[in-house]
Amino acid sequence: MTKPVLRFAPSPTGLLHVGNARVAMMNWLYARKHGGEFILRFDDTDPERSKDEYVDAIREDLKWLGIDWDREERQSLRQDKYDAAIEDLKSRNLLYPCYETEGELNWKRKAARQRHQPFIYDRKALTLSDDEIAALEAEGRKPHWRFLLTDGVVEWDDLSRGVCTFDTEHVSDPVLIREDGSLLYMLGSVVDDLEMGVSHIIRGEDHVTNTVSQILLYMAMGGKPGALEFAHMPLLAGPGGSQLSKRLGSLSLRELRNDGFEVSALVGLLTGLGASDKIEPASLTEVLEKFDLGHYGRSTPKFDPAELASLNEKVIHDMSFEVAKPKLEAAGLSDAHEEFWNAVRGNCWRVAEAVEWWGVISNQVIPQIDDEDADFLKQAADMLPEGELDGTSWKAWTGALKDATDRKGKQLFMPLRKALTGREHGPEMSAMLVLIGRDKACERLCGKAV
Repeated sequence: MTKPVLRFAPSPTGLLHVGNARVAMMNWLYARKHGGEFILRFDDTDPERSKDEYVDAIREDLKWLGIDWDREERQSLRQDKYDAAIEDLKSRNLLYPCYETEGELNWKRKAARQRHQPFIYDRKALTLSDDEIAALEAEGRKPHWRFLLTDGVVEWDDLSRGVCTFDTEHVSDPVLIREDGSLLYMLGSVVDDLEMGVSHIIRGEDHVTNTVSQILLYMAMGGKPGALEFAHMPLLAGPGGSQLSKRLGSLSLRELRNDGFEVSALVGLLTGLGASDKIEPASLTEVLEKFDLGHYGRSTPKFDPAELASLNEKVIHDMSFEVAKPKLEAAGLSDAHEEFWNAVRGNCWRVAEAVEWWGVISNQVIPQIDDEDADFLKQAADMLPEGELDGTSWKAWTGALKDATDRKGKQLFMPLRKALTGREHGPEMSAMLVLIGRDKACERLCGKAV
């Protein structure tokens, strides 16, 4: 079997987001699973919107996900290849000029909707005489250029959807060149796929109809039938099953990183959605061991930010101090130590949450003391074990208090927690008591803010 070649071709006009990150991961996983090649190809032919800062950001985000690449290409450096392809298609009358304005095309689309029919370009441009073309150009009109689809049936065996069959009479001739001479993505993509030997394309099912035109253009440029394989995967939906909102779908990886999400939570969710395996936090290397495109079903996977947060929480709860240390330092906790981290990580869904608990042990805390608990807490202060506190102190202390006061359960433990931490919930008090220390604990139990 020939080794597969796959590519990820982002436009550097913005940051990498959840949707295209999933596409990048699927292509990388397939390439690596089958010992193939993975190409990072920037679709940067739009000079006004493409920015080098986004090129750098996309590279950085891919590396954060765990994605590497064998080659990097930039379409802006390949214009001569596209110009040659354009001239070839024009010489064979496969690329033809159309003079309708955007307003006229919109009118045709509206008319098709009113007839409850899809808009199919009527190829009126092919019937124009030389005189009619001259008159249109005299008006100052500039043509856009469409690729003339071959009449007939296009069929391919999709790695995700199974056999797909389309009659081209139900597909519009695609626009490959805009009025201003700029290219739409398809022409450059097909030229590059051919020259770079791309063998597999994994993408969202919203591209299925585009694939009809892409296959025919690929063959018109010399590609062999069946040489290019496709997998069109179901698009992510929102938590309720509706179309993923723009707000969720456009979540950038940079935003997620800045918000404290761990890469293993994001990778585990995005690669696990739609698959038959249980969704767990994982690195791409771990996903690679069990990756199989056949494990992904046809049902619509639901992207739920709450599920991502839950996975992130699991990652944090299992995170060692060695891994957490640089993250704690980045959050401003350069003095945080292993004892502290092990005590508080179970109450954090992201590393930055530890800042609150560092404040509880290090900064001034206003004790929460109810009037009916004041005498009990003063008694508790008097009964604090002498000397340095350790992991056994809390149990011994509260046991003695229980015997002395007949308090138990919430009546015993909640006033102590509220006085010592100023909060009703938090990490295990056996660890927190040690971190707070005897002197500070004694003063808080007596109602002093320290």
